[in-house]
Amino acid sequence: MYNTIIFDVDGTLIDTEKAVLGSLQKVLRTDYDKVVPLEDLYFVLGIPGAKSLPQLGIRDIDRANERWNYYMKDFFHSIEVFSGIKDVLETLKGRDIVQGIVTSKTNEELINDFVPFGLSSYMTHTVCADDTERHKPNPEPILKFLEISGADQKKSIYIGDTVYDYECARDAGIDFGLALWGCKNHQNIQAKYKFKRPQDIIGVLY
Repeated sequence: MYNTIIFDVDGTLIDTEKAVLGSLQKVLRTDYDKVVPLEDLYFVLGIPGAKSLPQLGIRDIDRANERWNYYMKDFFHSIEVFSGIKDVLETLKGRDIVQGIVTSKTNEELINDFVPFGLSSYMTHTVCADDTERHKPNPEPILKFLEISGADQKKSIYIGDTVYDYECARDAGIDFGLALWGCKNHQNIQAKYKFKRPQDIIGVLY
């Protein structure tokens, strides 16, 4: 059914929730004297800092993003690859499935947060936040991926963990699979598939 599988990164391939939210809390507290409860920051998951930071009253976006990335290093120990992901990527590679990434991370963030886990070699194409003018939930990142990869929309699926991922896939005209292992409020997110475990992805290849 699919010959191209496009992955989100945070909350889908690697578990970065503690690192992303913890470092953001630290930026807000240390640099802006703002104490924000964790539950009030969940909305930032899945969208670029340039879009989420203004909603927190931050105006110097570039500096705040730079500080956010700086503090991420303090939380790197909490990041891990979701159980089963590497086996799935290896299986897909063995079946000649094109694999790629569409992420709200910048290229620098991807290098810092994702590359160390050794999964980049499975990915033939990557679209980061600085590769497009508009970002999720706008469809431009996935459309960019389809353009550079030459993938067929009808044979491609995007797998992510947020409503932003769903909306991006929907408006790009490709199917969407929801990664329940990294998702919050899955009842409110539409998806063609809701995968309980990474291994369940293999079942949609036929």
